[in-house]
Amino acid sequence: MELFQKPAHQLADMLRKKEVSSTELTKAVLERIRQVDDRVHAYITVTEDLALQMAAEADKRLQSGDAKALTGIPVGLKDIFLAKGTRTTCASKMLDNFTAPYDATVVARLREAGAVFTGKLNMDEFAMGSSTENSAYGVTRNPWDLERIPGGSSGGSSAAVAAGEATMTLGTDTGGSIRQPASLTSTVGLKPTYGRVSRYGVIAFASSLDQVGPITQDVEDAALLLETIAGRDPRDSTSAERAVPDYRADMKKGVKGLKIGIPKEYFVEGMDPQIEAAVRKAIDDLKAQGAEVVEVSLPHTKYAVSTYYIVAPAEASSNLARYDGVRFGHRAANPENLLDLYMRSRGEGFGPEVKRRIMVGTYALSSGYYDAYYLKAQQARTLIRADFDKAFEQVDVILTPTTPGPAFKLGEKTDDPLQMYLSDIFTIACNLAGIPGMSLPCGFTDDKLPIGMQLLGKAWDEATLFRVGWAYEQSQNWHQMRAAL
Repeated sequence: MELFQKPAHQLADMLRKKEVSSTELTKAVLERIRQVDDRVHAYITVTEDLALQMAAEADKRLQSGDAKALTGIPVGLKDIFLAKGTRTTCASKMLDNFTAPYDATVVARLREAGAVFTGKLNMDEFAMGSSTENSAYGVTRNPWDLERIPGGSSGGSSAAVAAGEATMTLGTDTGGSIRQPASLTSTVGLKPTYGRVSRYGVIAFASSLDQVGPITQDVEDAALLLETIAGRDPRDSTSAERAVPDYRADMKKGVKGLKIGIPKEYFVEGMDPQIEAAVRKAIDDLKAQGAEVVEVSLPHTKYAVSTYYIVAPAEASSNLARYDGVRFGHRAANPENLLDLYMRSRGEGFGPEVKRRIMVGTYALSSGYYDAYYLKAQQARTLIRADFDKAFEQVDVILTPTTPGPAFKLGEKTDDPLQMYLSDIFTIACNLAGIPGMSLPCGFTDDKLPIGMQLLGKAWDEATLFRVGWAYEQSQNWHQMRAAL
């Protein structure tokens, strides 16, 4: 196995044993980017000079014995995170020439840990989309089939890991934007509990839903990355005052005695039968390891998509009001007056999907419609959360498919926003409830397209997700398979 294909925990051992240097490892990843990124297009900006400089610093730390778990490991950043001195576009013409003046908290924590930044990854503009086709900088392709989408909005992050263009990456998840691309690229993606990870320095989409998390090659790497970025941040009032557990310490305890809930509402008509078969097989595998399987009900699941597509655009319309050509973002040339400046700056700067969501959100918040839409959506959100609370009285973890179908072809759903929105049908409820969710590989279709299963946990209980995920992973080799590019 090539250096760029190895998981971070293996590479960390090699670095500590001086079997490889961070500079060698970083050069191998940068060479891989040169070889394949013209086909995959996972990156918006490759920071080669910065990466080599950080690798040299990491090697000094490794020599002096001052290394942490991620020292010297090449990490890619979704282009939604501010990284000081680095261009940060959020995949939008609105921020085309923006250089971040400071680090997001998660970026600062990775810097402190001695990680190496390979660059900024492509995404759907302002994280709005499920396919990474909404970027102002071109589409990202799925390394398993270059004619298909890698998922979204963190499609660059998932494609980079699947293609060996980064050892691990950071994404954000507002309605499934880490888990859905992880599922479609045979990687592991985790959305932590809302408040587990700081959002300071993360460009906002929907503030009550956004959460930062890892996309990695296996479950242990996801635990490693979460341990590094999680924890209270005084600069983010929504980040919780909770200790970060040593996730890897309890991860290998096995699943014997754990109760796994299977919600009947997640095995729906119209779902790809190969996905259902793979997920049912995974349930049987966990049962064989001693887990108890219990059927649970999440009756308000059917309202999740419509609830989300009122709450998220409403918050987006508010968050994106600041990009007006005066305070932030692209400024139209030679405006006739203030109104012309606002209209043309926003018209030129935002792409069609972002405009669509701003309009939907503004409408839902407008006088006379607020009670009918936004207030109702918040009430439905409370019921969705209550469903999970009730289910978790009976079980330790809930297991579902991550997506209803495998990766679809590029351009297949761009003209039908509703069909595109439905690709997040199994991931959205997790964000509305604020609980943690993880997607991990559980097979391939007959066309060799990845299939993912989703684990949902109690709030603050990422540890059980890692435990179940690791136990399943050890009984399989899906996570060791690599896309042939």
